[in-house]
Amino acid sequence: MFTKRGRAGLGGPLRIGVLHSLTGPMAPNERSIVDSTMMAIEEINEEGGVLGRKIEPVVVDGASDSERFAREAERLIVEQQVQAIMGCWTSSSRKATIPVLERHEHLMFYPPTYEGLESCPYVVYTGGAPSQQVIPAVNWLLDNRGTRFFFVGSDYVWPRSAAAIIKDQLDYQGGELVGEEYRAFHETDFRSMVEKIVEARPDVIINTLAHNTLDFFRELSRAGVDPEEMPTFSLAFGEDLLSQAAPEDRVGGYGVWGYFQSIGSPKNTEFVESFRRRYGADRVTEDVCHNAYVSVRLWALAVEKAGDASPAAVRKAIKGLRYEAPQGPVWVDEENQHLWRTVRIGRIRPDRQFDIVWTSEVVIRPVPYPPYRTRRAWNELLTGLYDGWGGSWDRLPGD
Repeated sequence: MFTKRGRAGLGGPLRIGVLHSLTGPMAPNERSIVDSTMMAIEEINEEGGVLGRKIEPVVVDGASDSERFAREAERLIVEQQVQAIMGCWTSSSRKATIPVLERHEHLMFYPPTYEGLESCPYVVYTGGAPSQQVIPAVNWLLDNRGTRFFFVGSDYVWPRSAAAIIKDQLDYQGGELVGEEYRAFHETDFRSMVEKIVEARPDVIINTLAHNTLDFFRELSRAGVDPEEMPTFSLAFGEDLLSQAAPEDRVGGYGVWGYFQSIGSPKNTEFVESFRRRYGADRVTEDVCHNAYVSVRLWALAVEKAGDASPAAVRKAIKGLRYEAPQGPVWVDEENQHLWRTVRIGRIRPDRQFDIVWTSEVVIRPVPYPPYRTRRAWNELLTGLYDGWGGSWDRLPGD
């Protein structure tokens, strides 16, 4: 459903699409992305807009359905004539949307940290690439927690790809993947999965489950798994979903992101306070929320630099563009349109925030294709997943 109608005339507002799941199982995850996107738009408008023009958001619902995302992207570009799209969470929704962007030579900003294995000239990737999440996470775990890993994830392209990267890295560095289990988005029964984890006795659990992560943690607790002895390292579990845990939920372990709410810089304090003023003192910020905010800010800077809001002009102007973000300085790689960013590892605290236990010494270069295989081999992996799911980027219910 479009929340704004009408076309912007010459000199009128600059329209950008906001394409996320407002309904369906992914809606709780994507709520903070929409909110921080709208906050950035409101702030820029309060500052005078872009090229002297206000930004008008056109908010649509991807409804947790990949094909719906593609259809809504088409409508945003053709009917609503937006200048850019801020959109998608899951990799399946992003991959379904990219052919639309390619057909229209348009532009989308994608905020989640993801599996990589992609570099589309019509996407600006403001989350982390494998070199900025999976790979440093495994390095840190091998140095600090042990060599035996058990991987769990939702059954779609990102977790499957992340598992392949981790297996290659463990083979290269001397670790061992002792188990690997997947569940569909809608599944909440993790008893058999946890039984296999208990039997395997790994040093660490790598978790890429989505909205059903809390159900997984509850099953670990029921099985008597001590998060101190067998920690879970979550790659898709941030402060927002963590804040929804019940007081009795025993949630522990680690996360790896570029941004945590607990970063103590003045810039981040201002960001968190601004978010809470708009949405409530109980709301929290997290990496993908931060990246969505940065997406809008980078787009606005690129428009000002180009003197033109057209997708082609912005794609050219944004290469190498730098922004002082709440997480620290970031800039757009000129070759692959991912962000250079600092990487941090955090440990979950009792108050559902993170203590930062490791920070990269330098800003990390984004490398979407890990060095363990050729680009052709990575593409063959993706093709195999897509074909195996019957021409889809995730396992459908009943498959």
